[in-house]
Amino acid sequence: QLVESGGGLVQSGGSLRLSCAASGFSLDHYSVGWFRQVPGKDREGVSCISGNDNSTWYEDSVMGRFTISRDNAKNAVFLQMNSLKPEDTAVYYCAALAFRVCVLNLDFDYWGQGAQVTVSS
Repeated sequence: QLVESGGGLVQSGGSLRLSCAASGFSLDHYSVGWFRQVPGKDREGVSCISGNDNSTWYEDSVMGRFTISRDNAKNAVFLQMNSLKPEDTAVYYCAALAFRVCVLNLDFDYWGQGAQVTVSS
């Protein structure tokens, strides 16, 4: 399973770091994505780190502000979010894909429970 942590309330311009810890399996060769969803809107992909060479992808609106990374020793993936904006407010989910490259429209194998991120203006 995947467990997210690190969500919370922050002022505009602030930072948060989301963690996604895996248990029961190793994330080493999984591609891991972060997604977010706002009530009434479709879930959108935010970032992804590939399972083969740790190459990364970011959605345009977070490019330069968010950084995805993994720590195999901790069996975890992180999303550092800086310069947060009110429009970043959402429930953030991490998900693991048993595929060596990031393909966000595939069915991910594991999903976390979600972490609320709220950015006040």
